[in-house]
Amino acid sequence: MSECLIALDVGGTKTHIVVETIDGVRLVDIVVSSNGWDAEPPRDGAAWIAERLRAHVPADLKIGATAFGAQGVNSADIATQLEAELRAHGYQAKAVNDAALIVPAAGFSQGFGIIAGTGAIGVGADSNGKPLSSGGWGSVIGDEGGAAALVREAARAALRAADEGRPADGLLGALIADFGVEDAERLTRRVNDDPTAENWAPHCPSVFAAADAGSDLAAGVIEDGARHLAALVAQLIARGAVGTDIVVAGSVIVNQTRLLEGFKRSVGETNPSLVVHVLDVSPVEGAVFLARKMLMNRIA
Repeated sequence: MSECLIALDVGGTKTHIVVETIDGVRLVDIVVSSNGWDAEPPRDGAAWIAERLRAHVPADLKIGATAFGAQGVNSADIATQLEAELRAHGYQAKAVNDAALIVPAAGFSQGFGIIAGTGAIGVGADSNGKPLSSGGWGSVIGDEGGAAALVREAARAALRAADEGRPADGLLGALIADFGVEDAERLTRRVNDDPTAENWAPHCPSVFAAADAGSDLAAGVIEDGARHLAALVAQLIARGAVGTDIVVAGSVIVNQTRLLEGFKRSVGETNPSLVVHVLDVSPVEGAVFLARKMLMNRIA
């Protein structure tokens, strides 16, 4: 058999493993738990990946290239160390942040990736291929446009409006009902006592439902989140990122039209030459793209 490639998408909860021949015949396509994954220390991270590959990749295959995107690969230094450690396990590997998979997954060699799911982050690369990222600070202090931050900002907006004596427009009531509490004071406790994405993010649909029901406050929170996501692109460009295409992925921006359309409007105002695409394949396809590129370059 000719040489094969391995591609992985290592997320916070699940890991997608694909093995293909150089001709594109898929031999393995499996999703496993990401339990225990951490990019640091790199030696342990590489051992974690190697253990999963030994368990799920047939031992008789000749592997010519491995590429993976993983949560926690937040610097070129971490990526380089992971690659070196994987070589010790017998894998010639290319490591990137998992968010960096979405641009190649969409078939582009360069561009901007925006993920807005539970959290939010923007990624790109400069003309030399150096990875760049913006945002992704976490739900307590950042991640605007992601599910958890939208709930955080919706709670702030609704409570501020109540303090100012403005008429209720449905947002505060929607949050109170969705969190299953009796009043605004108890809402603040429920939000503040567990300031985690796990507590906040599941209530994101109630913000969009309130906007659809006529809440100007909710609509404003969503529009502001969209502007923040567009700002990630502008920040990447200011730091040297290149490309003409933006690929968006993540459960919120893909499934909530208000956020997606707001993002497109904001991008159109700040960078009208850029084209926005919604990722319609699994992000692991980006790792397949990178691994195949490695393999073809080596053969050439």
